[in-house]
Amino acid sequence: MDLQLTGARAVVTGGSGGLGLAVARELLGEGARVLLAARDPDRLRTAADHLGSDRVLTVPTDTTDDASVRAMVGEVVAAWGGVDVLVNAAAEPSPATPPALADLTDREIHRELDTKLMGYLRCARAVAPHMTAQGRGRIVNVSGLNTRRTGSIAGTVRNVAVAALTANLADELGPAGVGVTVVHPGLVGTDRVRALVTARAAATGETEDDVLARLAAGTSLHRLVTAEEVAAVVAFLCSPRAAGVTGDAVTVAAGNRGSVHY
Repeated sequence: MDLQLTGARAVVTGGSGGLGLAVARELLGEGARVLLAARDPDRLRTAADHLGSDRVLTVPTDTTDDASVRAMVGEVVAAWGGVDVLVNAAAEPSPATPPALADLTDREIHRELDTKLMGYLRCARAVAPHMTAQGRGRIVNVSGLNTRRTGSIAGTVRNVAVAALTANLADELGPAGVGVTVVHPGLVGTDRVRALVTARAAATGETEDDVLARLAAGTSLHRLVTAEEVAAVVAFLCSPRAAGVTGDAVTVAAGNRGSVHY
């Protein structure tokens, strides 16, 4: 299927690694131009070298800083004349063992919300005028299955908040031709998840293989999803082919075993 993304101007936050980098690779494969935004300039350069395309720009960006976000969007507009797609994928890594209520500090929950919820809002706010002026655009917010699970107060709150942000943006921007969706990936075989598995194994005394097997057993397919599988769904939602989808959540998790969502 041609996703009709040839020449599209896309911004991917958290684009220096993990899911963000996988999404960037998928969008490039569909013919889009991609700006990678992340905090670490060295990791951005490495990511761009890995992608090996002249359709890639990199801009070091701190999504907790509104001025940094606006400067990044200014660069993509200056380079390509506008922006058609925003993929919000920048987030703080979750701890291997989430703190209980008594141990959860204000600073910790503020940090998680500032990066994921507020960071996504800042980026959407910066690109929205360009998208609405041209009468089209797609915003995809990467959240997670903690939206539907307990066990991590900060993780659940931030992801539920992203889903609420998505629905509100969809209603506000929809009349101007801008679609907004949220994707809930399950655990993905990224470096971040591998580090999480290592930490959990150390904390529980299990082997890493045992931890992985237990996590996989919680899915319908008895395996973790890959970054490429998530990226393929995100790319579709970024495309004109998904014009009829907005305000909704899409889960890519190899099946959330034992759950019913409707």
